[in-house]
Amino acid sequence: MAKYIYPAVFTPKENGYFINFPDFDSCYTQGKNLEDSIHMAEDVLALMLTQFEDKHCEIPKPSAINDLIIENGAFTSYISCDTTVYRRLLNNTAVKKTLSIPSWLNDSAVAAGINFSQVLQDALKAQLHIG
Repeated sequence: MAKYIYPAVFTPKENGYFINFPDFDSCYTQGKNLEDSIHMAEDVLALMLTQFEDKHCEIPKPSAINDLIIENGAFTSYISCDTTVYRRLLNNTAVKKTLSIPSWLNDSAVAAGINFSQVLQDALKAQLHIG
């Protein structure tokens, strides 16, 4: 598990960009606009490298961005990812937490049918600024 950086080729299309990674067979994605395309490129690269790590495949050395031959209108950019961080994002294993709240608040929440786990998750995501 590690941090990686690979060149990606961004080809403009009618509805955004098509992105491929020349150093990998079948590693490509698309995005609606440049911001979405970069996000999608980071995601597919992390997914590909996580699979390589899990299968103990040899991870290719990144090409030099200036050595890539691209179509007219396309451009290249380096995309980075951290498979350790990516694995944490994918890990949805539940962790039991013990907490204390006032009895009156518990009674009101139970009466309202509130899902305590969901409320805590939502509040933590909001506090941590996580989508």
